[in-house]
Amino acid sequence: MKKLLASLAAGIVIMGSLAGCTSSANTEETEKYRIGIVQPVDHPSLNQSRDSMISELDKLGMSDKVEIILQNANGDMNLLQSIMQNLVAEEVDMIVAIATPAAQAALSTTKEIPIVFAAVSNPVEAGLVKELSKPDGNITGVSNSIPVADIIELSKILTPEVKTYGMVYNSSEINSVASIEKAKAYCDEKGILYKEVAITATADIQQAVASLTGQVDAFFTPNDNMLASAMATYSQQAAEAGKPVYVGADAMVSDGGLATVGIDYNLLGEQTGRMINRIISGESIKDIPVETVSEYAKIINVEIAEKLGIEIPKELENEFTKVGN
Repeated sequence: MKKLLASLAAGIVIMGSLAGCTSSANTEETEKYRIGIVQPVDHPSLNQSRDSMISELDKLGMSDKVEIILQNANGDMNLLQSIMQNLVAEEVDMIVAIATPAAQAALSTTKEIPIVFAAVSNPVEAGLVKELSKPDGNITGVSNSIPVADIIELSKILTPEVKTYGMVYNSSEINSVASIEKAKAYCDEKGILYKEVAITATADIQQAVASLTGQVDAFFTPNDNMLASAMATYSQQAAEAGKPVYVGADAMVSDGGLATVGIDYNLLGEQTGRMINRIISGESIKDIPVETVSEYAKIINVEIAEKLGIEIPKELENEFTKVGN
């Protein structure tokens, strides 16, 4: 089939991840379908989706048929291109790109190797596909578009006194920018006030939050990879100012956000794993439409609620999962 991965640039991590998988050369073994799974940064949401898709492949009986090669750019977006180039040079059978920057780097590198993306909020806006229903190239995947309106409506129930929202996001992430635009449009339609601060580095978070704390009643950040990777800093600073943070992902609530109707990254990973299996089993990638995450997580951080003096309404008690207690 194809030769095994020889060596990659410094900082790229390669490891077998399914039971029975190996990353060392052994000509006696049955050749396996080789998948490079790439993520741009290390943080709980992306790690959840990665681990869940691998577990799902295991459940589907692919343990002895697949070799997994894990790669992480560790926040260095310039490294993503090198990672993809190495995977293409080594002729892997599939690239699984977690999050928008990884998917864009993969598609710019190869038009032949099948690419499955996960955790891409806006595949069309990101230039990955022209239509969700008809991928016209070598890429499809599972989108993690969030229900912005539901999150804002939830905030009205939990914190009805909130009048102005502070929107903090990474302007370099198309997924985050698109979600913020949806949130702003919804607020404009409903006459809800907001102020926004765009950042480009984690070092900007503290200043961004500080600049808004005296002007807003609550914060909103979508499924933003940069903010999620620094959620502990973000949420602590907001809590010290007495402001709740509404977010777009389950792990961001666990890491200090107040609540979400957002992405369950375990379910996202499982859904992506099933799509990967369909392609391995012979289905053409062009015949697989882009999917949206099938179920949203409803989560409240009761520890943060208690710190902020927020009483959880009885109407949400049974509907929402509680973390932080």
